[in-house]
Amino acid sequence: MQKAIEVEYWTVDEEGALVEPGALTEFSENVEGEFVEPLFELKTEPYETIPELRAAFVDRLAETVARADELGKRLVPLGTPIGEESIDFRPSERGRVQRAVIGDRFRHAKHCAGTHLHFEQRNVVDQLNVLLGIDPVLALANSSPYYRGERLADGARAYLYRRRTYELFPDHGQLWEYVDTVAEWERRLQARYEEFRTAAIDAGVDADAVDRHFSTDDAVWAPVRLREEMPTVEWRSPDATLPSEILRLTADVDRLMEGLHHTSVQIGTAGAFDVADDGVTLPPFDELRDLTDAAMHDGLGSATVRTYLDRMGFSPREYDPLSRWIDGPARVSEAEARALRLRCARRLREDVAALREAASESRSRIPWSSESPSSTDSE
Repeated sequence: MQKAIEVEYWTVDEEGALVEPGALTEFSENVEGEFVEPLFELKTEPYETIPELRAAFVDRLAETVARADELGKRLVPLGTPIGEESIDFRPSERGRVQRAVIGDRFRHAKHCAGTHLHFEQRNVVDQLNVLLGIDPVLALANSSPYYRGERLADGARAYLYRRRTYELFPDHGQLWEYVDTVAEWERRLQARYEEFRTAAIDAGVDADAVDRHFSTDDAVWAPVRLREEMPTVEWRSPDATLPSEILRLTADVDRLMEGLHHTSVQIGTAGAFDVADDGVTLPPFDELRDLTDAAMHDGLGSATVRTYLDRMGFSPREYDPLSRWIDGPARVSEAEARALRLRCARRLREDVAALREAASESRSRIPWSSESPSSTDSE
């Protein structure tokens, strides 16, 4: 099964102030600017195996870090930029339509950076339902509890998207219920697109402008999406975070996705959910929403969330979310926010270096032939 990674990172200068990525988005087709000025997206092509994906992701990120150094900039792996600095939208017709529909609440989205994992479409209904059913796994990637200097939740980004930005359009930015068929999912998409289109026209947007810039494929921002590219099922719940955490999470979710070829998926009764040899049992939707709320608010501090993760085949002990590392007072100053961004940028740099070193050591242990083993193997 092919899979790919997309992750959004903030750019700061050497003082920790938010800046535009500028030429950072010009050296590679794998790096492009996002809808707000200090944010960019790094993406990989789809790969069949986790080792291939890991190598490509680390190489792309190492190249981007090196290019950022040349420009006097740093990459920050946080779900929100923590502080109160002004953030501007990039000029675009698509963004203008979004702001017309969502209104002032869309300003919250300017502070959100996420990780998107793509999995090749196969048994699509099971894939959709499992990605919906593992939504609380976002707790493993929570990377910022702060929004504009205020402590908001263990996963501030998820909270901002779901509880504030799309408060008046819950079916556009929040978790959808499980689905029985792909046709049902597509009907939901069509209905959401029509809602969006009507709201845009009511707000004074020309209908042709909506049709030019939006479609049923991209008019919703829900945590799980079907995409025409490749084509894939896309999981959008996790924050941007350290690359080692992203790769660990990708491997864990991929193992679950790969296992769907050989097992069944069902929705359990209250309290009955797990991943076992004889099938995947997902929590009832009402219980799932409660678990996701706990994952957003309390992260791995919630015993209920930790129990859920263990039963669904994830090991919270193997993860170290950045939110727990930077969590502290109820408010942080702008100077403190800049210092935290720089500390997280250093952690990203160290993380990339460690990943590259581990990859180099792994390659050195592979014998080039049975007659000529590497020196590492012969020791």
